[in-house]
Amino acid sequence: MTVDPYLWLEDITADAALEFARERNAVVDAKFGNPALRDQILDLLNTDTRIPYPTRRGEWLYNFWRDADHERGIWRRTTFEEYRKPDPEWDVILDVDALAAADDENWVWAGAAVLRPSQSRALIHLSRGGGDAIVIREFDMATRSFVDDGFTVPEAKTRISWIDEDTVYIGSDFGEGSLTDSGYPRFAKKWHRGTPLTDAETVFEAEPSDVSCSAGYDRTPGYESHYVVRSSDFFNADIYLLTDAGLTKLDVPTDASVDWHKDWMTVRPKTAWTTGGRTFDEGSLVVTRLSEFLAGKREFEVLFAPDAHTSYAGSGWTANHLLLTTLHDVHTQLHVCTPGDNGWTIEAMPTGERMTTTSIAGLDPLDGGDEFLLQSTGFTLPPALFEAAVGTEPKLLKQSPEFFDATGMVTEQFFAVSDDGTEVPYFVTRKAGISGPTIMGGYGGFENSLVPAYTGISGVAWLSKGGISVSANIRGGGEYGPNWHNQARREGRHFAFEDFAAVAKDLVARGITTHEQLGASGGSNGGLLIGVMLTRYPELFGALVCRVPLLDMRRYHKLLAGASWIGEYGDPDNPDDWKFLSEYSPYQHVDAGRAYPPVLMTTSTRDDRVHPGHARKMVARLEETGHEIWYYENIEGGHGGAANNEQAAYSSALAFEFFEQKLGL
Repeated sequence: MTVDPYLWLEDITADAALEFARERNAVVDAKFGNPALRDQILDLLNTDTRIPYPTRRGEWLYNFWRDADHERGIWRRTTFEEYRKPDPEWDVILDVDALAAADDENWVWAGAAVLRPSQSRALIHLSRGGGDAIVIREFDMATRSFVDDGFTVPEAKTRISWIDEDTVYIGSDFGEGSLTDSGYPRFAKKWHRGTPLTDAETVFEAEPSDVSCSAGYDRTPGYESHYVVRSSDFFNADIYLLTDAGLTKLDVPTDASVDWHKDWMTVRPKTAWTTGGRTFDEGSLVVTRLSEFLAGKREFEVLFAPDAHTSYAGSGWTANHLLLTTLHDVHTQLHVCTPGDNGWTIEAMPTGERMTTTSIAGLDPLDGGDEFLLQSTGFTLPPALFEAAVGTEPKLLKQSPEFFDATGMVTEQFFAVSDDGTEVPYFVTRKAGISGPTIMGGYGGFENSLVPAYTGISGVAWLSKGGISVSANIRGGGEYGPNWHNQARREGRHFAFEDFAAVAKDLVARGITTHEQLGASGGSNGGLLIGVMLTRYPELFGALVCRVPLLDMRRYHKLLAGASWIGEYGDPDNPDDWKFLSEYSPYQHVDAGRAYPPVLMTTSTRDDRVHPGHARKMVARLEETGHEIWYYENIEGGHGGAANNEQAAYSSALAFEFFEQKLGL
């Protein structure tokens, strides 16, 4: 096997590797740095007129907010009555800027677990520089101070949740052997206040080859339960109820999504499932009573059955209803599912116009009754937030402003035909009838769906200047359910690449753009997609932006969280798997004799999910073979590539300036 000459670039914080990054950062900044555009995008990100999206916990609506005065952000809350006002009064709980200054740490907010129902304490999650690894510190909501002798956990990829005020479930780095091969917790433990973390009681132990395990507590009055989830890979998990008598495994497929509320349990199998004498299609949603299921009864009622054009997108409970979201050719549809004495009734909810996405938010089935929030958005339609309740008409609550003039712009949906004859949908947003410089985006992995959403930054930096934006719904995503995803897993990954290439060809065939004026951008798994476009389909594109990418498929499973994705891509150490992985792994397919479009590669030193070595090594190999490659590495930022709005604005401006120059906008 050929020795990789650039392994030294996998040493994340080595002086030589950081100098490699800094030298290229300076060159990229001089060539594509656009302070005016950066400031314009930063103003958009910082504006007080955008919607402060809340997380609902009973009477309180919580929000994390960044703006020009709060670079790192503030965590705050208000009441629903106050939130309805045009300018609500917020109660600031924690100022992360002030905390970072006091601690002399580069804290980035990573969330909080609030003790229910009292909401008297919170477990604050803080990241250094934006990575996935976090520090846990217990916070007193009354005194607005950290608890000196409270639940505190040093930096790790910790999972922690409340049981009661004096007890938590925790998975963390407990020392040698306590993490899986993927770097996530291998033990789920119960930890009591006032005792050392080392004395926490083990309730479950996963295998080193598993992705992770965790434990949790459902506090629903009258239906309290403890449970454990063991994730054997990214897509398969065993679910156990934890009682004094031990563990009871739920007899459901390991690839199924399972949820319960009170005594109702929903199951969404991702492969066809036969139980109780019936077979349920992959991607369907079925429901039964949990108590009857545990007693051995296997009678389910179908709440949703997919078809060739319609798939399940999500669901969530109010106190008495299940709200269901589906996608029909990537357009959302909403439904209210209600249990009754004679079975379930299913009614449609209005979702507005096509080319928009309506999603459900603000659910709190324990303390929120049947009220919820609806968000509606589209590629040129600024988000709107509605207050809603089952059986009533939604009322407009908040409206985001227009960040660019969309007059005369249209969004159209087209279908390209992939190499195997599969129709692949994609959206085009542009000023009506124009052709020219175009940026297309895609993802195609992990059953994640790309749906219409407002493109504020893209609108300012690209659409308003006459550019065209494209969103491709390629296989590997979830737009048409589990089969759409499974077709592009492992040995089928090539279907995602062929789909994206088919959309690129279709755009040219329709006269929307030319190959010289067509750019493409993608991040993470989408960065792998762009890497394959570069090495396999370079003639289709005029420029490419590859962000926080996965590129070396020979070693991806040995780098940070990479082992957790073997279920998606395959195992490079298995010769049968490496056979298909080696056919497309971008790092191994750089060709000095083939013409490539110019590439802007970006990543983050602090990305502890996708290793920055992927991008660094690819850059070195492209430079070695004489290709035009530009590289920017944010020394902070985590997997999102930015730790604050200023960094996000800079990175976005860099990419759009690169496309503007290379595609001739």
